[in-house]
This record gives sequence, structure tokens and C-alpha cells, in this order.
Amino acid sequence: MTAPPRAAARFPFSAVVGHDDLRLALLLNAIHPRIGGVLVRGEKGTAKSTAVRALAGLLPALDVVEGCRFGCAPDALDDRCPDGPHDAVVAQRRPAGLVELPVGATEDRLIGSLDLERALTEGVRAFQPGLLAAAHRGVLYVDEVNLLHDHLVDLLLDAAAMGRAHVERDGVSVSHAASFLLVGTMNPEEGELRPQLLDRFGLTVHVAAAREVATRTEVVRRRLAFEDDPEGFAGQWAEADAELARRIVEARARLDAVVLPDSELRRISALCAALEVDGMRADLVLARTAVAHAAWRGADAVAEQDVETAARLALPHRRRRDPFDEPGMAEDQLQQALSEAAEHAGDGDDDPPPDGPGGGAPEDGGPDDGGPDDGGPDDGGPDDGGPDDGGPGAGAPDSGDEGDGGRSGGADGDEGSGGADRQPAAPEPAFRARLLEVPGLGEGAPGRRSRSRSRTGRGVRASAVEGNGVHLTATLAAAAPHQRARGRSGPGLLLHREDVRRAVREGREGNLVLFAVDASGSMAARERMSAVSGAVLSLLRDAYQRRDKVGVVAFRGDGAEVALPPTSSVDVAATRMRALRTGGRTPLADGLLTARSVLRTERTRDPQRRPLLVLLTDGKATVAVDAAAGSARERARRAVDDAVRAAGLLSRMEVASVVVDCESGPVRLGLAGRVATALDAPRLRLEELSAENVAGVVRAARPDRERAA
Repeated sequence: MTAPPRAAARFPFSAVVGHDDLRLALLLNAIHPRIGGVLVRGEKGTAKSTAVRALAGLLPALDVVEGCRFGCAPDALDDRCPDGPHDAVVAQRRPAGLVELPVGATEDRLIGSLDLERALTEGVRAFQPGLLAAAHRGVLYVDEVNLLHDHLVDLLLDAAAMGRAHVERDGVSVSHAASFLLVGTMNPEEGELRPQLLDRFGLTVHVAAAREVATRTEVVRRRLAFEDDPEGFAGQWAEADAELARRIVEARARLDAVVLPDSELRRISALCAALEVDGMRADLVLARTAVAHAAWRGADAVAEQDVETAARLALPHRRRRDPFDEPGMAEDQLQQALSEAAEHAGDGDDDPPPDGPGGGAPEDGGPDDGGPDDGGPDDGGPDDGGPDDGGPGAGAPDSGDEGDGGRSGGADGDEGSGGADRQPAAPEPAFRARLLEVPGLGEGAPGRRSRSRSRTGRGVRASAVEGNGVHLTATLAAAAPHQRARGRSGPGLLLHREDVRRAVREGREGNLVLFAVDASGSMAARERMSAVSGAVLSLLRDAYQRRDKVGVVAFRGDGAEVALPPTSSVDVAATRMRALRTGGRTPLADGLLTARSVLRTERTRDPQRRPLLVLLTDGKATVAVDAAAGSARERARRAVDDAVRAAGLLSRMEVASVVVDCESGPVRLGLAGRVATALDAPRLRLEELSAENVAGVVRAARPDRERAA
């Protein structure tokens, strides 16, 4: 008889080098799960997943009711447990679980659903629990949470906030306890979470790889030692981990006895008001985190240092108002807010906390030898200049005119050598963009732009040959007429393979939106380029909300460049767009050919994601593909002809396109119309991009093409 395989050793939590804020945030949530979880933001390869998985080894073992699929505690039975009532309670001890939610998970897998096997074979209505039930009283870990479907993020955040999961689907109405420590990790380079979802996470931490040679050396040394002998390495850190686990248990027991003085409560409220965070969730999370930190220090009451530490973890991501704002908070902003809050904090009515500043234990778990040596956190975090996109903070443009006078070079500075290089124009205020939609029915990644076949959308019909998931009603209807012929005698249905019907669902997909932006001299009049920049930023915000990938091709001077390869990080595109310089001639043909090359590459890389080309130009092409000699008139004619031919090549790729005509002034040549005709695309005026100005939906192709699709 072979022995069962032993579980693989986890990397010890105490052996994680640095990341003090991350470890502290995880520990505080382990002490007080009502804080609402941790969102870990950071670049790839920074031990985010390692630290989260290691935390599960510190949590105390659980007593559960034997046979209960929902993890009921024997001393606190859930009277609404679907497996209840539990009459004869037999306790069973098991370790706290770590449940991982994959990016491709469905709603059924997350919250549970009707047990189809029992429904079809036994004729009973039974509930099959999902991952929320499995995570009860443990850790629910979502890697790459920013890539998870938004409706799934909403579901798990609701359950984490309420401590219960409610299921109303497939004729099943179930409510069960779902109290867990929620941890999400994400790489901001792959796209941000919406501000509404950011706010639902209790704490957020930004992690980055250390730049000190000694720290990086120690990281590699420990990792190699763990890979060589996982069990031996874990044994070296077992005592430190056991000490952390003991402190978690003690802090949990002390939590209810920790006092939150009124002076500190006023400090919390004043701090949130000074930083202008929306809603009241920040105040509640800040209070819970401060109480948990006081319990972790071994204090009997919350002190100012607890509030300051909690503010560093709970407030930075809640200051993000615009989708393109960096989630973060500068140190001077926090200190100024703390100074203002101190005026409201104390009038001497409350007794001072038993433990003064500096009297507590190290906040990140003292026993390990990589933590800070005082009670306050280090100054790491998402507040030093926006490391997410590699650019400065918000990517604010230089709005000065630099001697431009607003009209240098006139409307047509194209024929020069391209030397009229201008600073980026400050964009006009953004507006709510109207929907630009790819026609037909796609099968791309979930999003909010174009119609698509979907695994999670609304059911539109049943089919025997396509779709996903069993369409229960249609399956029963197909099997019912044959029961007598099949000799049915019991309560269950007799099913054959040909009875099964699948659900065909329709939802929305995200697209690849490629912006081809004319940045030439004819567009460089400051008023015009400001309007164009504002329009592109509005469209980028719309792409962000609809979960699109975006790319930017800019053309000016003698050629075009890919200013931003297609990416899910729309805020990076906004930063690049704000910094776009203008001036020089108009190589429109080269811009279209470059866009075609990008789209061909992306079609090979991600064939399911349908593209939408948004061309912003006045149509005044002045640079031909072949720079042959000739008169100015001949060169101009060749430039326009080349642009039309390039547009025709794009049209033959069947790329859905929209041409935004940026020409302004009393005399308009309408050259963008020729390009739109060659692209087989609608032509919109710049002002028609606003949803407020024009009602209805713009489809990015002709109606006959849409009907054919």
C-alpha cells in the first residue's frame, strides 16, 4: 500500500524579504476579516502570490461540523445553513483553507448553482456550493483580479462585505455564511480596476522590487534555498511562523476589548474629510483597521499611531476620482491631512491610550528579521510618483504656449521640414462619449462595447449543437415526450445524449480600439489640438469603462510611429496622449499603413478580439509613400492618392473603422470624406462624438455589412 503524497511545503511567511506594508495588511485582515480584504498592486515577480499563499499557513485550525459543506462552526451554528439543521453536532478539526479563484471562473463556480446531476437523475432540487462556501473562515485568493469579469468581482466583494452569500438562480434560493479573508493581486500594466471596485477593497498595498543590492541578494538566496530543500527551509522558519500565528490568535481574542476613544474616532472622520474621500466606507474601514492594529500591538485602546498606519493602507486608493488618476497619496498630503485632523482629535476628554507611541510591537510581525524596527510603517506604497506606468504622476501636459501664440505656423505648416515642433496642447475637458460599436456578433473577451456570444451573458435560445452549459428547461422539454417509450418508472428522468440542450448566450465583448491620430502641423493650431486631445481622452475613458484594449498610432513629419502598442492599461494611453507633440507635415498614408500593420499583428496574436480603428484627421495628406521628385501639386496629389489606397487596404481587411473629421473653420475641403469612403466607414464631426450632442448609437460600418454579419 503506497503512502499518500505529502502536501508541498509553502514558502514561510516570515521568510518573505521586505514588503512590510503587504505583510502588515495581510496580518491585520487575518485579525479582523471585516476590514474587507487586501488588494496587492505591483509589478510582476515581486512575491505577491508567495506572500498571500504563505499567510494561509499562519491561520489557526478550524473546528467545523462534520459533513457540513459550508464549514459551520460547532459553537456558532448558522440557522440558515443549507445543510442544516445540525441536530447531532460532531466537531471535526481542519486547517484554514486557501481557495483560489481563477480568472476564467464562471458565476456558477463562484456562488454555486443547481446540482444538475441530482436534478436530472433523481428529480430533486439540490444546491451545489461554490468557491465562496469553500472559502468560508479561510482565505479567498484572486490572482490578476483586474482581469476578472466585473460582475464576478461585484459578487465576491458583496459577500466579503456582508459575510454571507445569497444565491437566487435556477429555481434555487439559498443563503449561507461566507466570511473570508479576501486577497486580490494585480499588475497595473495589464489594466486598472474601476474606482468603484477599488473602493470595495478594504486595504491596498503597492509592492515593487527592491533596488538595493543586499536586499535583492537575500531574496535570491532564500528562494534558491527553498527550491533546493523546501521542507528543510520551512523548518528553519517554523518557529518564527509559529510566533506570528500565536500573535494572530492573541490579537483576535483581544479585538473585542480594544477601545476606540472618541478623540480617535473624530481624528478618523476629520482625516477622511480632509482627504475628500467619497462615501462613508473609508471611515469604517479606517476605524476597523486602527482597532486591529491596536490589537496587534497588544494595546487596550486605539492611539494616533494606529490611525496613521491605517490611513496609509486604507485611504490611498480611495482618492482616485477619475479613471486616469493614479491610485496613491503623496506623503506630504497625508501629513497635512493628519495635521488638520489633529485639531479635531482631542479636547482632552478621553484618557490617553495605555500604550504610547513607540511602545508596541513591530507592526509587520516582529519575529522575522526583515521588518521595521519601530511601530510605524515604512514609506513604501503607491505614493511615489506612479510607478505603474513608468511615467510621471498623472502625465500632466505642459500647458504653456512656449511662444507659440496659439497660431504659430498657421493652419497649414505642412510643407516645411517638420521643424515646427510644438509642446502638447492642454486637452479640453472630457465628455461622455457616444458608443462606437463593431457590427456583427463576436466571440472576444468579456467587455461592454460590442455584441458577442458569451458564457455569462443572457440566454437567448437553446441549441443542440452550440452554446455552453446545460439549458435545463429545454433539456427537460426534449426528454419529456420520450419517458413512456423509455420505460421510466421512478421519479427521475431517463435522459439520452440527444436530449441535452445547451444555452446560447449573448453578452458584450471588449474590442481593440486603435487610435490613429494626425499630429501634423495642419492639426497643430492650439484650439484644434486641444479639442482633439480632449476627444481622444474622452474616447479613452469610454474604452476604459468598456474594458477594451487600446493602442495609439501618431503620424507627423515624415512618417508614423506606434506611440503605444495595444495594451489593456488605458491610463498609460491617456498619459501618452497628453504628451503628444505636434507639428510638421501630414504623412496620412504612412499612418494608415502603420495602423494596418499593428492590426495584422494583433489579429494573429488575439484573433478573437475584434478591432475598431478610430482615425482622427483633417484629411490634408502632404507626404506620399514614394518621395519621388515633382512639383508641389504633384506631390500633394500623390499623397492624397496614397492615403486613399492605404485606406482601401484597411477596408479589405474588414476592419471596422470610424473617421473623425477634425477640419474646422469657415472653409472646409472635406478631404477626410474621401478617406472615409475608401475605408467604408462613417465620418463624424469632432463635436458628434459627444453623447450629449448626438442621440443614438453609431455603428462602425455600413448597415448592409452589419446585416451580412
